[in-house]
Amino acid sequence: MANESQYPSTFHNIQNPSSKNGGYRNPVLYSTNSTSLALMSRVPSPIFVAAASEKSQKNFWVDFLMGGVSAAVSKTAAAPIERVKLMIQNQDEMIKSGRLSKPYNGITDCFARTIRDEGIISLYRGNTANVIRYFPTQALNFAFKDYFKSLFNYRVERDGYWKWFAGNLASGGAAGATSQFFVYSIDYARTRLANDAKSTKAGGGERQFNGLIDVYKKTYKTDGIAGLYRGFTPSLIGIIAYRGLYFGLYDSLKPVVLIGAMQDSFLASFALGWGVTVGASLSSYPFDTVRRRMMMTSGEAVKYKSSYDAFQQIIKKEGAKSLYKGAGANILRAVAGAGVLAGYDKLQLIMFGKKYGSGSG
Repeated sequence: MANESQYPSTFHNIQNPSSKNGGYRNPVLYSTNSTSLALMSRVPSPIFVAAASEKSQKNFWVDFLMGGVSAAVSKTAAAPIERVKLMIQNQDEMIKSGRLSKPYNGITDCFARTIRDEGIISLYRGNTANVIRYFPTQALNFAFKDYFKSLFNYRVERDGYWKWFAGNLASGGAAGATSQFFVYSIDYARTRLANDAKSTKAGGGERQFNGLIDVYKKTYKTDGIAGLYRGFTPSLIGIIAYRGLYFGLYDSLKPVVLIGAMQDSFLASFALGWGVTVGASLSSYPFDTVRRRMMMTSGEAVKYKSSYDAFQQIIKKEGAKSLYKGAGANILRAVAGAGVLAGYDKLQLIMFGKKYGSGSG
């Protein structure tokens, strides 16, 4: 279940977070005498603390804005394959509502039919909402991460691996769930826009929605606020499942794979990060399918009673493999996004001498 809204990109996962927002972490006061510099105190000076706070805040806003540029670049580059993934994933709901005449016969067929029926620019439909979603997601993550870390403050050396693992899972899940609550409606709107196909003559071949605001208006009119949050429960389960699998796999494989000469290899780190991300996303992908299939029923006459009912109906009528429709395109999207981010970060190093945000939100 690899949605960048919920899950970090491959490239983001293999970066060292300690490189960000450095400086003034443990300021010390010095005093001069006739012969030497003497260390007077390790108590932080209020002046230095204030400077540290201002510097940290400034660094956050620089990273935040540059991360937004990075997000726009990576998400826009991967937007065509992202839309194809969503259309293949939700094609059965589109057929039910008369928005699609027949199923897609794979990724290539979806690309070809979409370009033929709607034009090449249509491959970027829903991308604006996806880019916009980055900013509140990053701001909320910044706001909540320290709070939840303090609640689950476990350390490997002090509490043991499993307590630390559980703490990471709990704090990550709680922060992700809190952020998701605020940005879920944007992801809903993006999903509806991406799946608003024109490949049938139903309704005169007109689109169902005329943009982001129109999605909100029409959904609220027919379903109320609940319509904007349909599929929220499986989304939360998916976040926890993904994070648990990612941490478990990565921390288990890293000391085995990244050893010796491989330890400092970017390609080895990239391959491990990508492999673990793909493995974790495939394992949690059914939750992503169910939540998006539930999203597609807002405004429709027939809806799933619950996420459990959605699971049951999809498996009963379409088979378990239907839960993995679009998974192949999702893997390609991860490669495209990670590759673009790698190149963009290299460009930032050349131009600015440092890397800013990865744009994984």
